Amino acid sequence: MRMHNADETCGIAQAAVVLGDWWNVLVLREIARGHVRFDALAAEIGLSRNVLTERLGRLVARGVLRRSLYQRRPVRYEYLLTDAGAALLPLLVAMQDWGDRWVLGDGGLTATSAQDGAEHARVHALAGTRLPDGLALPGAQGGAELPLVSAGARATVLFTYPGTGVDWGDPPIPGAPGCTLENRLFRDVWPDFQRVGADVRGISTQFPHEQAEFARVEQVPYALLSDAAHRLAAALRLPTFRGAGRLRHKRLILIADAERTVRHVLFPVVDIPGAVDEGLRLAAQCARTP
Repeated sequence: MRMHNADETCGIAQAAVVLGDWWNVLVLREIARGHVRFDALAAEIGLSRNVLTERLGRLVARGVLRRSLYQRRPVRYEYLLTDAGAALLPLLVAMQDWGDRWVLGDGGLTATSAQDGAEHARVHALAGTRLPDGLALPGAQGGAELPLVSAGARATVLFTYPGTGVDWGDPPIPGAPGCTLENRLFRDVWPDFQRVGADVRGISTQFPHEQAEFARVEQVPYALLSDAAHRLAAALRLPTFRGAGRLRHKRLILIADAERTVRHVLFPVVDIPGAVDEGLRLAAQCARTP
């Protein structure tokens, strides 16, 4: 790419060198989703093997990806995000948020979703898919990374929410308020989840220390996980919105089995008490299924 001399000191221009190619962005999207092997990438993107090899080589050369040997005979590599690559995930999520709102949606700022919209279709398509291997997020309790699915649990309920203790403005962003209520409702029925062999994980884009203070004050018994780096949002292509200066998860509930397969999806969540009750019912059903 030919660049103007002034572009040598412009971070936007330099980033465009890496991301300006349509296929590079899609390759990064799929690797964030857990498709890290060549054949899986080719199948998901529909790119010819020669072109995919070239794009992967460029991203490795730029320090965005690294190759990791997983098979010696024949030699096979996985393509994993470097620190520089992981730092691009918020950008991918922001691109998705912009596309959802201004290209696929109606341009309105909301924390909910229309049932005939692209977000609704994309989220409900998660049913039957497996959560990416090895994906873990920092937990509020101690900051150590925790897996999305609880070890030993027959079912795990993952609920995403915009954030607690946030001023959503006047008038508030539709669908944004209610996070404290949702956490309290899950807290109150936590013993019922335990009785059916299910665990619960609450997820927001707030930082672990923000979640930890909330968990302490509200005596939250289940794990709160921080997706501040947008790893989960990028991996599952979750819907987000920008509120109070931060990209935030829209409210949804996923129920996964012990094999990390998503069995049920609740989205959009408008009736919070009803969704918590339905989450418990579906978690019990999932836990009973062999």
